[in-house]
Amino acid sequence: MKKKISGEIIRQKQIATGIYSMWIATGLSEEARPGQFIGVYPKDKSALLPRPISICEVDKDKRALRIVYRVVGKGTDEFSHMSAGDDIKLIGILGNGYDTSITKDKSAVTLMAGGIGIPPMVELAKQLMAEGKQTSIILGYRDSETFLSEELAKYGNVYIATDDGSIGFCGNVIDALAYYKLTPDIICACGPMPMLRGVKTYSEAHDIEALISLEERMACGVGACLGCVCRTKDTDPHSHVKNARICTDGPVFYASEVDI
Repeated sequence: MKKKISGEIIRQKQIATGIYSMWIATGLSEEARPGQFIGVYPKDKSALLPRPISICEVDKDKRALRIVYRVVGKGTDEFSHMSAGDDIKLIGILGNGYDTSITKDKSAVTLMAGGIGIPPMVELAKQLMAEGKQTSIILGYRDSETFLSEELAKYGNVYIATDDGSIGFCGNVIDALAYYKLTPDIICACGPMPMLRGVKTYSEAHDIEALISLEERMACGVGACLGCVCRTKDTDPHSHVKNARICTDGPVFYASEVDI
């Protein structure tokens, strides 16, 4: 069973409206992989459960990891007011991430992300570049606040889609594939459910593999409560029905394995 541990905030800054980047000193960085997440505990004693936040970046040398999160409630609002030197309680590392070994024989690796699904792409893109992959990265935003796009441009070719057309292609990341004339061999995606459904449909229509990270509200985060499940093709040995726990079996799945 994962245990609550202490970390120390190294630095934090706001990078877009309601979106914050926080570096945390913690030994959890040693085992972190792209697509995994941690649970972050508010200090407010009335908030018993940790907030699941995906890992954006890892610095194993400095024993630190980075989270980028959106303020959506009391817990994340509390985090946004923390400063360097503050103690922060964590649980992790949680979930299964992206297995970069499946891209070994793929020449055209495409990362697709939207909204707060963009942060996990940073560490994934870094690792793919370290493995010699030339990566295409399609990012979907509501408007011109294209947070993390400049950082991701260091690790691959970035293509932007915005809902309002203020930057890049006006539309969603699925339609942006055709607009930018991209033909992926494999897709790694993270974002809101409508986007992931589009990725699943596209990958099945074009007979290509896709790994998708499911965003879901979680309670325990360690697989005990069955509060975050998705339909699957196969029977889960834990629950004995055709579902999987997103927090432990995922959040990353093969698109072909899940019914979303």
